[in-house]
Amino acid sequence: MNNKIKLLSLALSLWSTTAASQSKVNDYLHIPGPIQLNNTSYNLAWTSHPNNNYYKQEYLATGDNLEKFKSLVTVDFLQGNFQPRDLAGQKVEELKKLKTTNPMVNYNVYEKNQEYILDFLISQASADGKDIAIIERNVYRYHAVDNNGVKGLLLFAASQRAYGPAIIAFLKKLPAEKSKLVDAVAAYKLPEVSIK
Repeated sequence: MNNKIKLLSLALSLWSTTAASQSKVNDYLHIPGPIQLNNTSYNLAWTSHPNNNYYKQEYLATGDNLEKFKSLVTVDFLQGNFQPRDLAGQKVEELKKLKTTNPMVNYNVYEKNQEYILDFLISQASADGKDIAIIERNVYRYHAVDNNGVKGLLLFAASQRAYGPAIIAFLKKLPAEKSKLVDAVAAYKLPEVSIK
């Protein structure tokens, strides 16, 4: 894979990085809100446009905050000629490498109609490295866009997190609820991208 795809994949793989001082939120992609997913309503909370072809928008449920959320929806758009298979494959390679040092990493890949869904679990250790501080489950849906001359790749993602003492309960209920989030992300009617 070329370096451009690697760099963009790295940008997509980062956990939510937010600027607490950001006062204005720009809806760069013109997505009607709130986003309704899995019986929860998500409102636009943070956006970024770090370069000419990359846009990121994060949505939170009422009562959540970006620094310590329980659930989050992210919509990323990469303008250009990108294939879902390539970026999903790059993310899988990153997870394989991460798994060599982090046994909590787990993932499944699903493909249908040239869309890819990646369902994965990652964790972050506590400062002393003795415990798990954060467990995060993500469902990424990679979709190619060709809309009125706008070409690119849309990543629609749902994330769920648990912290400290809540991690055990989170992991215990995960098997019973595993397919629910995947099905919700797969069935979600993706917005048409209109760049502001």
